[in-house]
Amino acid sequence: MARVNCVALIRDDGQYHGMKHLSSSLILSGALLLACAPLETYYKPGASVATLNRDTTACEVSALRDVPVSYQVRRKPPIFVPGNRSCDAEGNCTGHHGYYISGGVESYDPNLALRNRVEVQCMADKGYAPVSIPPCPDSIARSTPAAATTKLPQLSDKSCVIRNKSGSFQIVNRG
Repeated sequence: MARVNCVALIRDDGQYHGMKHLSSSLILSGALLLACAPLETYYKPGASVATLNRDTTACEVSALRDVPVSYQVRRKPPIFVPGNRSCDAEGNCTGHHGYYISGGVESYDPNLALRNRVEVQCMADKGYAPVSIPPCPDSIARSTPAAATTKLPQLSDKSCVIRNKSGSFQIVNRG
């Protein structure tokens, strides 16, 4: 039988500060990775970002209503680790029994793919198409005056995106 010790959460400034620093570092790392990632969004040239956000929310809600979440739980089979036998130089052998490792439990939503297709179709019915806009190179991002896109411009193969700290973005058409 294994014995488990209890964990008590107390606020010790030294420990709390370290955890706070770790949390801040993880958030900052996530933000930096996001800044390097392409902008995956729906797109309709000439639409306002506010309308895009409103239409996206409406389609997400509609898709969720039409194809609700249906979490299923399944147990994965256990994994058997066979025993082995080890012998010393004098021929004395010791056998080790095999044992099982739990396969664990996983949850999944079998409706997820269909719900995503329903959302994409809803946005297509509103005139949007899914796009992936690459991040702008650092030289472009540094030389472009800070702003936020409010109306979606026509995209070209030279379009790129600058993500702002506020969560907004700026689409730049280079060249």
